[in-house]
Amino acid sequence: MNSPPDEGIRALMEAAHDHAAQAVGLTCTGPPAWGFAGFTLGRRSGDYWLRVSRSLAKNAGRTHGEGVVGASLLVPHAVPRPAVHGVHDWVDGEWSFQSEVLDLVPHPVVSPARADLIRDPALPEQWWGLLRRSLDRLARVKGVKETVRDSWIERAFPQFLGIPAPARIERVTGHGDLHWGNITGPPLTLLDWERWGRVPVGYDPGLLHAHSLLVPAVAKRIRTDFAEVLNTPAGRIGELAALAELLQAVARGFYPELAPRLLDRAEELTGVRPPVSAPAEVNV
Repeated sequence: MNSPPDEGIRALMEAAHDHAAQAVGLTCTGPPAWGFAGFTLGRRSGDYWLRVSRSLAKNAGRTHGEGVVGASLLVPHAVPRPAVHGVHDWVDGEWSFQSEVLDLVPHPVVSPARADLIRDPALPEQWWGLLRRSLDRLARVKGVKETVRDSWIERAFPQFLGIPAPARIERVTGHGDLHWGNITGPPLTLLDWERWGRVPVGYDPGLLHAHSLLVPAVAKRIRTDFAEVLNTPAGRIGELAALAELLQAVARGFYPELAPRLLDRAEELTGVRPPVSAPAEVNV
């Protein structure tokens, strides 16, 4: 769904992936799968998937309960996701690298080329039922990380939605990055657990709904299936947080087709048309 930004990053990450594969004893084949801006790179090795990510060396180390390893320890197996079979982490110069050996997921993601939806995938009732149950089970997990921080919401609501930030934010545990490039189906598997943690109530279904606005039938299905959450005051705040996040992405140059629908949905919820010329970064 992404590609590395330049040849330097490509060479850096390919060398890191080769190093990780040698360290864990895997031989990888098949095409590379790049994450945003070349910060992650994954490849297949038989029945496994080796994923390598990079960050600045000052951020080296894993925090207990966070990321894909934290999810493997704390999230129940009834929530479908790839299992973790091993890790290998190291620091090289200015970069810290983390790698995980995961189950290979043989079935494709719903939207392999982009995070938002452009056509109805005609998912069966069983798939939708499992998605609802999975998010409900996940909501009851004791998450560690605060995803979509209160401090960001305090600045982002006025900047990207044109409304004051809420005085109170109710939270549950959620996936934190629920879009159509991170979901397979059928059958259902939830991928990319880097952001999972405590999110505003309604944020996960709100984010998936926002990524579905170009396909009204799917957007309506999400509003119906998650009405008990989205139609509450707390759920409305979570959906608005998701919209604010995507409108920030629009300000950075992403989602050009989706942008008008995001503005319409935000105005529908708040009665205020969001500022279309908001700067890309939140005000300090």
